[in-house]
Amino acid sequence: MVQISAGQGPAECCLVVSKVLALLQEDIISKGFGSEMIDCVHGVERGTFRSVILMVRGPGCSAITAQWRGCIQWIAQSPYRPSHKRKNWFVNISTADAQVQSDWSEKDIRFETCRSSGPGGQNVNKVETAVRGTHIPSGIQVLAMDSRSQLQNKKHCIERLQAKVLLAWSGKEQEQQQRLWQEHAKVQRGNAVKVYRQQL
Repeated sequence: MVQISAGQGPAECCLVVSKVLALLQEDIISKGFGSEMIDCVHGVERGTFRSVILMVRGPGCSAITAQWRGCIQWIAQSPYRPSHKRKNWFVNISTADAQVQSDWSEKDIRFETCRSSGPGGQNVNKVETAVRGTHIPSGIQVLAMDSRSQLQNKKHCIERLQAKVLLAWSGKEQEQQQRLWQEHAKVQRGNAVKVYRQQL
């Protein structure tokens, strides 16, 4: 799990997030790994992001994401405020702990069946085909009722619940890292892991 964040930065930083996202995805693909955007917060300007969370897949992918972890500095004139003197824009890249993700276990799920609602014929209302899964340690719940098959709904429930729990765990870690980043912004800005000098 990789998060690119503009923190509390201005619109220019949100634009940098979208630029860095493209560069990161290009690097991931060039090295034979896959990635999927699983969450984002859009910026005010079109095509920009305040925050993006990527799921990177493939054995050994953590070695690639580790090379991006830290502060990214982008040096360019603001496209939104041409007369603005500031030319240094910063974003932060942080990663979720792989060990935390490995703590996921289906044994921690409590399943309940219930009747589905909505279209689907008489079987939907008579048989308990919907499945509600609760991740006991976190209390996170998911209800799956896409299929008339209880077994298929259970499968959907597990997949969605896993994604939701991992995202929540990642979010907590990102919040901690974000607080550290904000507290030590001046120090980290002087130690950028990557510096780009390109027009935004």
